[in-house]
Amino acid sequence: MPSDSSEKEKRIFLEAIEIGQKEARDAFLGETCGDDHALRQRIEKRLVAHEQPESLLGDAHLEDADATVALPTSVETSDDRVGPYHLRERIGEGGMGIVFVADQKEPLRRRVALKVIKPGLDTDAVIARFEAERQALAVMDHPNIAKVLDAGTTEKGRPYFVMELVNGIAITDYCDQHRLTISERLELFASVCEAIQHAHRKGIIHRDIKPSNVLVTEQDGRAIPKVIDFGVAKAIGQRLTDRTIYTSFQVVIGTPLYMSPEQAALSSSFA
Repeated sequence: MPSDSSEKEKRIFLEAIEIGQKEARDAFLGETCGDDHALRQRIEKRLVAHEQPESLLGDAHLEDADATVALPTSVETSDDRVGPYHLRERIGEGGMGIVFVADQKEPLRRRVALKVIKPGLDTDAVIARFEAERQALAVMDHPNIAKVLDAGTTEKGRPYFVMELVNGIAITDYCDQHRLTISERLELFASVCEAIQHAHRKGIIHRDIKPSNVLVTEQDGRAIPKVIDFGVAKAIGQRLTDRTIYTSFQVVIGTPLYMSPEQAALSSSFA
């Protein structure tokens, strides 16, 4: 049975990997570890190991302080499958999950994006966040928000969901590469605002709007922005999952560089 100290270490590690900015993560570790330098070193070692590649479907043992959390850089073999989906290559990652390009061959033939919880991170807290993101996307229906197409669990019980594949680049990169005028940039920005307004009408607050979470693709020669990654979204007036989601005291949710002043205030409430 794990000790209280190992449970504390695991809890701090799982919370730390959800903090994207290094400065915010360092501040969090300083606050939670205090003068326990050995604890902080073990957690930082885990965070480094967290970035190391390994097989997607392999097991990770978080009870071992020296163990790694599996994070593949690509699909290892042609046999890697999740449900009816054949994984092709990794295209992104967040604190909770890895996103792959995947092919579905039946009952429909299509290429999709598949997001699955990272091996070893399938704790109640992470699964709750993951389910909330999946449900947040499912309740919305807007051309500028990535759509959820399917959901399920892997053979090892890790939740996943399938989204439309957005073959695009960050909105700021798109604007610069195509040398868009001010009017053209504002037109794209207006579409993003309409998507966020749609989410708000559905009671969903994204909480991490930034260029990398707004991808621009082209359809019939038109630039189409798509809002992605509702991993830290908050629901107003509804529950996105039956599991309890708790935002730890004094943990900043989102990316400091892009958040509003009121969001930058340290959290101390349920998400």
